Amino acid sequence: MYKPRLKEKFEKEIIPNMVKQFSYKNKMQVHKLEKIVVNMGIGSAIQNPNELEGAIKNLKAITGQMPIVTRAKKSIAGFKLRAGMKIGLKVTLRGNRMYEFLDRFLSVALPRTRDFRGISPKSMDKKGNLTVGVTEQIVFLEIDSDKIDRTRGMNVTIVTSSNGNEEGFFLLKYFGVPFSEK
Repeated sequence: MYKPRLKEKFEKEIIPNMVKQFSYKNKMQVHKLEKIVVNMGIGSAIQNPNELEGAIKNLKAITGQMPIVTRAKKSIAGFKLRAGMKIGLKVTLRGNRMYEFLDRFLSVALPRTRDFRGISPKSMDKKGNLTVGVTEQIVFLEIDSDKIDRTRGMNVTIVTSSNGNEEGFFLLKYFGVPFSEK
């Protein structure tokens, strides 16, 4: 069976480096990637419900998985939002799809981002998870820029099993996440 490139790198390079750096007694103590969640908010779907269809097509092409439609939890009169209205999409990637998406995200999509100077280390939470905002979906090669109806942003959250910020930071750095110096 085909093994993704980053999964192979994790097993052959990252695990020995993490065991040596953090002096783990066993390679099973090394933290790993649990999942990647891609979230796309579509606030304009309140006025135009047809926008959801284009967003579903785009997110499905990017991730290779059918997205889940998220709904509003409570009503907000100022935004003309009612509880239960469809306002976003979410995809949770695990296993080989997760490694394939991360490989495409780090090696193709992020370098195509306009004025990209690296990801701030401050975008990590205290448990070692990283959230990156992408302003346009056209940075992914799967999207044909001539066929999109409008540009949409998305959040990509990389969830690790680490319980500390330092271990999660080094795990993601070994995977090739381009952190900025500041």
